[in-house]
Amino acid sequence: MSLALKLADKQKIAIVTKKSLLDGASARAQGGIAAVLSRDDSLDEHIHDTLIAGAGLCDPDTTRFVIEHGAASIEWLISQGVPFTRDADSDSGYHLTREGGHSHRRIIHVADATGQAVQDTLAAKVRTHSNITLLEQHIAIDLITGRKLRRNDNHCYGAYALNSQNGEVVTIAAHHTVLATGGAGKVYLYTTNPDTATGDGIAMGWRAGCRVSNMEFIQFHPTCLYHPHAKSFLISEAVRGEGGTLKLPDGTRFMPWHDERADLAPRDVVARAIDFEMKKRGLDCVYLDISHQPVDFLQEHFPTIYARCMALGIDISRQPIPVVPAVHFTCGGVLTDLHGRTDIEGLYAIGETACTGLHGANRLASNSLLECLVFAEAASRDILTSQTKPIPELPQWDVSRVTDADETVVISHNWDELRRFMWDYVGIVRTTKRLQRAQHRIKLLHEEINEYYSNFHVSADLLELRNLVLTADLIVQSALSRHESRGLHFSKDYPQTLPDAIPTVLVPPGYVAA
Repeated sequence: MSLALKLADKQKIAIVTKKSLLDGASARAQGGIAAVLSRDDSLDEHIHDTLIAGAGLCDPDTTRFVIEHGAASIEWLISQGVPFTRDADSDSGYHLTREGGHSHRRIIHVADATGQAVQDTLAAKVRTHSNITLLEQHIAIDLITGRKLRRNDNHCYGAYALNSQNGEVVTIAAHHTVLATGGAGKVYLYTTNPDTATGDGIAMGWRAGCRVSNMEFIQFHPTCLYHPHAKSFLISEAVRGEGGTLKLPDGTRFMPWHDERADLAPRDVVARAIDFEMKKRGLDCVYLDISHQPVDFLQEHFPTIYARCMALGIDISRQPIPVVPAVHFTCGGVLTDLHGRTDIEGLYAIGETACTGLHGANRLASNSLLECLVFAEAASRDILTSQTKPIPELPQWDVSRVTDADETVVISHNWDELRRFMWDYVGIVRTTKRLQRAQHRIKLLHEEINEYYSNFHVSADLLELRNLVLTADLIVQSALSRHESRGLHFSKDYPQTLPDAIPTVLVPPGYVAA
């Protein structure tokens, strides 16, 4: 939405979204956006914190580029009307909180519903702009490239998309195409991500000929609410930033045993610590305790979390919150440069679907929305100044050789099987044998799904499963190729960290260097 608004005064834009406009992951970003906004803070310290969290794998140029443009991105959001929480005593005029891995308070937020506030503000402008066409309930199938058209070029000319309401496939031509499809959390059984996070952009980019990078680094958020009626509800990192502590069922704190930063250690450290304690003691969950804070403080700083827990019978001012780790963020993705450009001309990737180099082996809290905003600006500048290429006549989607599926149980069964073995075999702690087991099962699923895709009409469920299986394959390939433990990738077979931090880059068949 940020990219669309930055382009819409000079370009005609189509936003294609497979559900409704607000069904992505951004609305779930409770904590806020990291940026240097206080005189006590500095760009170098934010850069340093990001590099430390990224376990040596962050690209230094990208990291500096994003953080240097952080304040301008926040100013742009303020100009759009985002109602960030104010603080008259702060030199910035806004309340800044702190999260794990940060050396300063630098998280600007809207109470504990920052992503929702940003989304609502931008969506209101998107829906009323005359140059933006919104195609909701349309799921992209594949990109249309010169290679696919048997042309001698490496250009993207648009995409095919399924109108999931009537089953028709539409052909969308574009001088510039941007993948902004989010991550791949739904490849795992337990995730904080929405149901839409099925790795679509990563899979489409790979099939089109883009390299992908660092797919082994899947971030598990340490604190997802553990309750049978609380699907994927996140307990913000800011709860620990405001003094919340992790405890065993008997009330004993355990994070000081695992890291000198204790409860404010980066997410990979905290998630592994919780996983260790749960497995060691046979626990279903651990507990996050912020009951030392008064009720009015909790209601002011965490109104969404307070209300949701209270609705489930958990009074966080009196009792700790049961929590477990859950898949939260895909640090890898389609490889891009500082303009958001991919390996294919005219094709960009921004947000969680991209691998810009900012997050390295582990994303620092609240750097995700920051990355979205900075690269929306960078890509918009590049698009507005780039030469456009004539679009050839694009063929319509061919349905002449397919029929209606006789049964869809294959899709639901394969979806369930994939998510379960990815959770069991490619989780927080990995072994080579588990990864090989996952790879074997993925190969079998690939064959089944490709046969299904070739013979039957496409459906939204089939397209998502096809993308999930491919994304899972890329995750496992990347994990098997990394013979060390670094950041979010911890291998029992290779527990040491090598002296040189080298990105994992996977190259698709028929790759053409830009």
